[in-house]
Amino acid sequence: MDLNADLGEGFGIWRLGDDEALLDLVTSANVACGFHGGDPSTMRRVCAAAAERGVTVGAQVGYRDLAGFGRRHIAYGFDELRDDVTYQLGALDAFCRPYRTRVRYLKPHGALYHAAATDEVQAAAVVAAVTGYDHELPILCAPGSTLAQLAVGAGLRVVAEGFADRGYLPTGALVPRTAPGALVTDPEEVAVRAVRMATERTVVAVDGTVVPCPVASICLHGDSPGAVASAALVRAALIDAGVTPTPFA
Repeated sequence: MDLNADLGEGFGIWRLGDDEALLDLVTSANVACGFHGGDPSTMRRVCAAAAERGVTVGAQVGYRDLAGFGRRHIAYGFDELRDDVTYQLGALDAFCRPYRTRVRYLKPHGALYHAAATDEVQAAAVVAAVTGYDHELPILCAPGSTLAQLAVGAGLRVVAEGFADRGYLPTGALVPRTAPGALVTDPEEVAVRAVRMATERTVVAVDGTVVPCPVASICLHGDSPGAVASAALVRAALIDAGVTPTPFA
């Protein structure tokens, strides 16, 4: 099972989360590419640290929305979104090269992640960016989403992702961040949820419903409270359950 985290989301002098500590625990790093968070120096720093530790680097692409951290929906046209995603891919890949690594997958961030799960235009723009840049890049996204379906149709590899530190609705969708139960902040509970995802391929929704969760990668948000403690417990719990943390790319 892959263990991924959103990293490099600070900007300028502001640091968001402990990137270096999380890189010691995860197998894949979703690195912000400068649109929702991150900046050139941060991207270089995280790429260098990931390469040093043998952690796989993925491009976490988002809306051009630093002020809203990419969590506000933007009604992009197809061409503009395709080009913004391509721009972010290329920027991060440039910072991988000095450290003899490269971008090995793509994951949408925030509002783009949720939009591409249901919006065919935005999902198609993300797929077009990947196929135009590197057809071998996998897309990390929600299982069964519109993005996943269009990516498979385009011949791309899709890696299904679950969120151990986010609440789920009975439909299998994530609880909106503005609603109660959106975040799971108890590290021990996060670890239990991660093991369940890895071994039973299910998750317990906020109403107690057991929901199918057939995933190959588990995400921990680097900006969540107690992210490092949660990641350490998750990694240890997975190993205790006989699950080896391994990058998918």
